[in-house]
Amino acid sequence: MASTDTLERGFTLTRLLDAPPELVWQAWTDPAQLDWFFNPGTTPTQPTTVDLRVGGAWRQHMVENATTQYITGGIYRDIVPNRRLVFAWGASGGWPDTDEPDGPEVTVELEPVGARTRLTVTLRLPDDLSQGAVQAWLDKGLEAGMTMTIDRLVARLSRAA
Repeated sequence: MASTDTLERGFTLTRLLDAPPELVWQAWTDPAQLDWFFNPGTTPTQPTTVDLRVGGAWRQHMVENATTQYITGGIYRDIVPNRRLVFAWGASGGWPDTDEPDGPEVTVELEPVGARTRLTVTLRLPDDLSQGAVQAWLDKGLEAGMTMTIDRLVARLSRAA
């Protein structure tokens, strides 16, 4: 099952994963397992780090090509183990740039469905942004990029099942 709902200020992606919530949680929070977030065919030269606490951050070296590299990640705003992660998402020297005000917030929700997990990922832009500013963010390709990223997670967990 794969679905996408476009919201006024963002979008929601829903996938049914062939893994229990605990394994999906590890894929989001264990630095050794976050490699699915990388662009395919790239080899980062810096380790992924995770400080799993509200106010803590995850950081990951993203390599787009030989000339474009940056650190992506997020600042955790809410953590409910095996059920929910909320983080401000961005990149240092990349896109979306963490130096831009009013950046995206990502909510990851995990719901057990038998031995599987319903993964719901919502990306939302702040309420104080004008509709034009929201549209400008969305026009940058947020939805397509996040869809490709989440689909890599689905493929990884399907191979592991």
